[in-house]
Amino acid sequence: MRILLLTHAFNSLTQRLHVELKALGHEVSVEFDINDAVALEAVELHQPDLIIAPFLKRAIPESIWRQHVCLVVHPGIRGDRGPSSLDWAILEGEANWGVTVLQANGEMDAGDIWASVEFEMREAAKGSLYRNEVTDAAVEAIRLAVERFATGDYQPEPLDASDPDIRGEWRPLVKQTDRVIDWQRDTSEAVVKKIRSGDGVPGVKDTLYGREFFLYDARPETRLKGTPGQLIARCGPAICRATVDGAVWIGHLREKPGELPFKLPATHLLANEIVDLPAIEADDRTGYREIWYEESDGVGFLHFPFYNGAMSTAQCESLLTAYRAAKNRDTQVIVLMGGPDYWSNGMHLNLIEAASSAADESWCNINAIDDLAREIIETDSHLTIAALQGNAGAGGVFLARAADEVWVRRGVILNPHYKDMGNLFGSEYWTYLLPRYAGEENAARIVENRLPMGVDEAQSLKLIDRVIDPKREGFVPQVRQLAQAMIRTPAFTERLHYKNARRQADEAVKPLARYREEELEQMKRNFYGFDPSYHVARYNFVYKVPKSRTPLTLANHRWVASVRRVS
Repeated sequence: MRILLLTHAFNSLTQRLHVELKALGHEVSVEFDINDAVALEAVELHQPDLIIAPFLKRAIPESIWRQHVCLVVHPGIRGDRGPSSLDWAILEGEANWGVTVLQANGEMDAGDIWASVEFEMREAAKGSLYRNEVTDAAVEAIRLAVERFATGDYQPEPLDASDPDIRGEWRPLVKQTDRVIDWQRDTSEAVVKKIRSGDGVPGVKDTLYGREFFLYDARPETRLKGTPGQLIARCGPAICRATVDGAVWIGHLREKPGELPFKLPATHLLANEIVDLPAIEADDRTGYREIWYEESDGVGFLHFPFYNGAMSTAQCESLLTAYRAAKNRDTQVIVLMGGPDYWSNGMHLNLIEAASSAADESWCNINAIDDLAREIIETDSHLTIAALQGNAGAGGVFLARAADEVWVRRGVILNPHYKDMGNLFGSEYWTYLLPRYAGEENAARIVENRLPMGVDEAQSLKLIDRVIDPKREGFVPQVRQLAQAMIRTPAFTERLHYKNARRQADEAVKPLARYREEELEQMKRNFYGFDPSYHVARYNFVYKVPKSRTPLTLANHRWVASVRRVS
């Protein structure tokens, strides 16, 4: 079937649907919904059997939905309508929520229902719910809707607001007045809920030191207390603010208006104001933990749920210290867990953009990631596993491949390429790691491909080693079982010996230092050379500059049309 994905942006949900629908054998093309004329042209060029809208910010033009079946993915239960569905579900403490696939018509979110899938809500930020529960439900619902459409005789269900089983209703756009925090009255639970409802867009507006900020990345604090509304501590990137019954940690801020109107660590934006705030060390009961370690039955587990998967220079250095400490433990396997939403997305582009010299900070950041990658590659005391419970992109994918094995949860999306970031060459020893594990031919396919990759394709290319099927909550327990079982196999010691012998043989042929030198020579040109493509692409990414066109790598219909014009 020819399917057109009409979307505002190629976000995580759209990427997942792109991967899933292609895997089912459909001919899928993508068009960014820039305006009516562009959308109409895309339909003319692709001639789709079906149009799917995973993520839109405006209505589909009538000239399109009257001529084609257009399925809209709405992140709400049956009957739910409006632009802030998930926001309201968090604010109002819904126990269950869902995704509904509707046929576009003249009334927003009121079309006939093709499929609906519900899920249990979890205490998490809106972005985390969207990337996990909402995306999984959307994939299930779209697969069902596409199957029903393919039969040719399925009749979608009209929305009947009088049906007592329909819980959803029209809800307006959530405004800042709906999320406003009253620090003199709101409990920690209420504050966290409000901030999570706006994370990642648009955040919750508040004032600190006479400056207006949007708040993100909230976590409850269980020990510290103080005068409600006052900042009482700092920890890592986060500041702690007292509430009427305790306190909350706020990890990230966005200042508006301001010179840096994009998300940054709170302690970075308030560095001058909080010098006298007490700094605390995080543990499992207090503070804002970015990195922690645990072990069980000979296996060490290193967690690093960095916000949005970005890894700054300082975070890489801290993770390297933690990894070296893990190597000194009396264990046999180290599992690099990342976080539940992302494993890693490589360099911290926001902090690079905020630096006095973006080129210098880029250089420091890539070297810090390389230091970590080399430590993992050269580990001779343990077998290492990268366990990806969340998505990974760019350098984060190749950092994972530095481990002896890469295990990935089904549903995770990988973006193992740099080229869309101004043709970055990339490092993390990928020129060694990809041929070593995937082979030369697969390595070329991986780095030249600019499309998101699902786990089955990644495994076929030997970019990863194992796919773990259970849903999100079952992934970590199964990783624990598999890692512990690995130690008990008779071949474990032999495998460790083979690994070290192979590394020594590879080093004799070409030292790791030379791979790094060659990669960084290319990166230096990206950072300091005459071609500004990387700096322009990073700026556009950080400032969320809207796309003026759909890249040809996504818009197959436009690529085919351009080839025809040339020929």
